[in-house]
Amino acid sequence: MPLLNKTEARSSALSSPSGRSSSWSAARLALTAFFAADGFLFAAWVVRIPDVRAQVAASHSALGLALLCISAGAVATMALVGRLCLRYGSRPVTVAALSALSLSIALPAHTHSVLALGAVLLLFGAGYGAANVAMNSAAVELVAELRRPVMPSFHAGYSLGGLLGAAVGGLLAGHLSAAWSLTLAATLGLTVTIAAGTTLLRAPAARPRPVTGPSPTTSRLSSHTRLLVLLLGLTALCDAYGEGALADWATLHLTDDVHATTALAAAGYAAFALAMTAGRLSGTWLTERLGQTHLVLFGGLTACAGMTTAALAPSVPAALAGFVLVGLGLANIFPLAIARAGATAGPQGVATASTLGYAGMLIGPPVIGFLADATTLPLALLTVATTSALAALLSLTTRHPA
Repeated sequence: MPLLNKTEARSSALSSPSGRSSSWSAARLALTAFFAADGFLFAAWVVRIPDVRAQVAASHSALGLALLCISAGAVATMALVGRLCLRYGSRPVTVAALSALSLSIALPAHTHSVLALGAVLLLFGAGYGAANVAMNSAAVELVAELRRPVMPSFHAGYSLGGLLGAAVGGLLAGHLSAAWSLTLAATLGLTVTIAAGTTLLRAPAARPRPVTGPSPTTSRLSSHTRLLVLLLGLTALCDAYGEGALADWATLHLTDDVHATTALAAAGYAAFALAMTAGRLSGTWLTERLGQTHLVLFGGLTACAGMTTAALAPSVPAALAGFVLVGLGLANIFPLAIARAGATAGPQGVATASTLGYAGMLIGPPVIGFLADATTLPLALLTVATTSALAALLSLTTRHPA
């Protein structure tokens, strides 16, 4: 009996259940690496913002306008990327998007005016938005193939990448210029893109599967499907609102209102971020036991209780405990909402829900600031408790039919 050649052997292995399962597992690891690289790159940029600001001599307001270009670039790109994923496939678009993001992160350190900074941050935001839509679309396909709710594990990769990026960026800040630091981050991003992209593109293509709405290969969605995707996007917005608000205001609340030391205040946001990472690492296990609806419901209520505690707590330990509860509660709401939107309407659903979610990250910090000026910061932070409770209620309107 003639021996199979290498191509035939590989094809035979992939056609068998064990071969396809092994390839999908490799694709899952590769896609997790993409999420981690995305989080790493964004954190690497964030820790060098002070240096770039000094380089371009930007005022607070000018810097704020320049940073807004990141959001503008992301929002402007997301809908287009959803259509590109439909036409070319989410995996090739993922590789292209992270390549663009990796290249663009090196640019801000070479600008010498606020206008130039805004222009390159527009490109950086476009790459970031494109990567997030493409990666989540690819993740939705893998979730369907693996037949397990593993979406939170991908976002755990993003959180871990962000923590690593912040830590490494902080260490390099004392030894390397922003230009060298961001160039190294770009090199790492491209290396991960090449290594993980090769594995991801070689994995077997996802098999066609029915979705709960119209076929995601069509551009028209029913009004019911659009409404469901919008509600899921609003759920993601409620989650991202809290995440964005705490990123900018948690430390200030601890120092000004609870009178924590600078070190303890820094530990407050770290506790929130670590709790969110831990929640996402256990997200698959929790989803399999509680179900998506119950996990989002309990998560929203937990975040609501935690934020109420943190905002009104008279002591530092109580406030820190509250931030931990917020992190655990919010951890899986965003990834599960994006996953459901993708299962309902394909890449279009991912793009719509991601755009709304990103809007929550954008509006959270300034809304808290305006409300804090009008009232107090603790009262303003209670809006995070409100949006968390709203996410819990929305889970009941978007739950899977029995």
